[in-house]
Amino acid sequence: SFYGEHQSGIATPVQSNVYFAVLDLHSENKEEIIQMFKEWTAYTEKLMKGELVSPELKNHLLPPVDTGEALGLNPYRLTVTFGVSPAFLDKLKLDSKKIEEFKDLPHFPRDQIKEQYKGGDICIQACADDPQVAFHAVRNLVRKGRTLITLKWSQAGFLPIGNRKETPRNLFGFKDGTENPKNENDFKNVVWYDKNNWLKDGTFLIVRRIQMHLETWDRTNLQEQENTFGRYKESGAPFGEKDEFAVIDINKKGPDGKPILPIDSHVFLAKKAEAKICRRAFSYSDGINEISGQFDAGLLFICFQKHPEQFIKIQNSLGSEDKLNEYITHIGTGIFACFGGVKKGEYIGQKLFE
Repeated sequence: SFYGEHQSGIATPVQSNVYFAVLDLHSENKEEIIQMFKEWTAYTEKLMKGELVSPELKNHLLPPVDTGEALGLNPYRLTVTFGVSPAFLDKLKLDSKKIEEFKDLPHFPRDQIKEQYKGGDICIQACADDPQVAFHAVRNLVRKGRTLITLKWSQAGFLPIGNRKETPRNLFGFKDGTENPKNENDFKNVVWYDKNNWLKDGTFLIVRRIQMHLETWDRTNLQEQENTFGRYKESGAPFGEKDEFAVIDINKKGPDGKPILPIDSHVFLAKKAEAKICRRAFSYSDGINEISGQFDAGLLFICFQKHPEQFIKIQNSLGSEDKLNEYITHIGTGIFACFGGVKKGEYIGQKLFE
């Protein structure tokens, strides 16, 4: 349902497709922006029901209100999640609404961020079990706000959810999201912002566009691949265990007295940071890199947390020592505050503008 305590697309069981868009705002008129969010609220409620955003016009001299590519399709579990960046608050001069911890992410070790994949004022994450349904949602929302916003960057992504009984795998063939929150209490502790201000019951979304060097990875032997993650590729279990979800003890040593987990492995360093996040990552494939002739593919890494510092601690731990850095490059970044849920009669982001 569109309405609820929290926005959809965060704790919702993950879908097989995402269309993620970052928008630039070209107005400082608060009333215009409020009206846009009200219209987006009405549109999103209909989109998530699988309805047209507006009854079709019979006037053949005017463009249809709904672009029409989702006609005849069901909603395919569509969720739409909205967020705003620190720059959004600056543009609308909402100084009294600023939250101390809500600021642009720092530069992390080994970042190679491209200008086209950073910044922006608003994000829209549309997830569905059909790629055209997700794209249709973002397309119509952007179209509705076209006098106030333009696309900064966007990315389609996919995920192999299968029978939903297994953790999805990334393009390196390893399971991604094993350590995610599992229940309401976990989400309360890890994800939902609980201070009494406009973001209450919302969360912070962090996005990273991560290029994966697949050809290099594909020349790497299995032992080295598993050492990179600190997990067995087939089962997803951490070294020394048989169960994917086994509790990880980074201090555990083998019979030879050496740590079981390589100290430069992804799992070791992420666990060492002693912070948790909710990952909602999708793979992407964008054809061929024209310079190298190799796959332009990777991970649209999206995560949710109640405090940005949770992610920052993990990324600082990974950034300098993670063996995985030999095979990936972070080229895009962003942080957005995702509002709490909407009650009937309210509009998206209402508490921020009140």
